[in-house]
Amino acid sequence: MSEQFVPGGAALMAAAEVSSAPTYRPLPVVVASGEGAWLTDVDGHRYLDLLSGYSALNFGHRHPRLIAAAKDQLDRVTLTSRAFHHHRFADFCSELAELCAKDMVLPMNTGAEAVETAIKTARRWGYQVKGVPADQARIVVAAGNFHGRTTTIVGFSDDPAAREGFGPYAPGFDVVPFGDVAALADAVNDRTVAVLLEPIQGEAGVLVPPAGYLAAVRRITAERGALFIADEIQSGLGRTGTTFACEHEGVVPDMYVLGKALGGGVVPVSAVVASREVLGVFTPGSHGSTFGGNPLACAVALEVIAMLRTGEYQRRAAELGDHLLRELSSLSGSGAITAVRGRGLWAGIDIAPRFGSGREVAEALLRRGVLVKDTHGSTIRIAPPLVIEKDEINHALAQFRAVLSDG
Repeated sequence: MSEQFVPGGAALMAAAEVSSAPTYRPLPVVVASGEGAWLTDVDGHRYLDLLSGYSALNFGHRHPRLIAAAKDQLDRVTLTSRAFHHHRFADFCSELAELCAKDMVLPMNTGAEAVETAIKTARRWGYQVKGVPADQARIVVAAGNFHGRTTTIVGFSDDPAAREGFGPYAPGFDVVPFGDVAALADAVNDRTVAVLLEPIQGEAGVLVPPAGYLAAVRRITAERGALFIADEIQSGLGRTGTTFACEHEGVVPDMYVLGKALGGGVVPVSAVVASREVLGVFTPGSHGSTFGGNPLACAVALEVIAMLRTGEYQRRAAELGDHLLRELSSLSGSGAITAVRGRGLWAGIDIAPRFGSGREVAEALLRRGVLVKDTHGSTIRIAPPLVIEKDEINHALAQFRAVLSDG
């Protein structure tokens, strides 16, 4: 059993609470350094990171290849804006398009920006290509979704914490239950320009849809002339054991929305990737970003793409994920866990109420040197870096068992 300790940095945490807007409730730990799957706090305590920055750190902290790519680019040029070409841009766009088996890339910075870009793309495509009457385009989304926190996106969220107090909201969205093929079919009509979904809902607790659901989405959208937009910001780039989560059903969407791991945990990088017919609807001035596709971002993302091409990280996620999910499922018999869901190195664990809230379990694991994050009250999310070793997973599982037995 690991020695329990009280995380340090109380003064720094108090200072942060005074000077930063209260948009987060972080766990009480102040990180000072990281390497691989491990973080170290200001007092020298080490923690196994099972969150990976919500999948932004799929390759771990300070992966040598990614840091080397960033350092090399820092010595050259970091930002030009899109007013000029730079030497990394063409390769980034062509190689990401090839990874996705698409034609074109529209680079942005954050996941929410990429989702907003996908919405704009679908609407303009709907008017110019599908022939939807002006300002009548509709997009179908799933209940329980998390696509970001911009005013447009929270307007079709059903999470009160993200939505309340930020209206009026943008019209044009139809919400259907996640995983319900019949409801989706009923919602898609001649003014529907797109169906926007997470292949696996992360913030909702790593909800994996029923088998055949993504294939049905692909079929319905193709038959009715709407785009299938897959938000793979968290699920993509190796997390689930394949490059994209849609691959588990042999599905290729019309548009990928990517972010998080694309920046290698070094810089924010996001992108929309689609066919020329879809992204070709834009014209100069109709969309853009000062920082989107900057040289530093492209240099790091190119190295991410090269690492994914080896297939190593996808294989690790599949093999270690099978072990993780099997061991977590074995804990269900104790009565402490009511459900385990997941795919690859990504799991949602529902905690029985008598063992405490998800936050309480996360804090107990923190004291044992393991970092996880709660969501929706009673659920713990696990998403370790894909570089984690099997013995490190087993160490984390041992701490999880100890915390639940203490309950």
